Amino acid sequence: MESHNVKIQTEFIKLQDLLKFAGAVETGGDAKRIIQEGRVRVNGEACTMRGKKMRPGDRACIDAETELVVT
Repeated sequence: MESHNVKIQTEFIKLQDLLKFAGAVETGGDAKRIIQEGRVRVNGEACTMRGKKMRPGDRACIDAETELVVT
């Protein structure tokens, strides 16, 4: 599994924005689609909320292949 640390300067970042910011998807539409398809897990649990607030320490995993760690 590929793991990437994503440093944010704010209190939180929305899940769909995290995917775009980290380069895991190219567009917001791509982010929306994979989140709604249930392909993203947040802290080990399936998440279908695009606006989920991701804070430092949270992890998002896409298709059990790419992990994004918010720092």
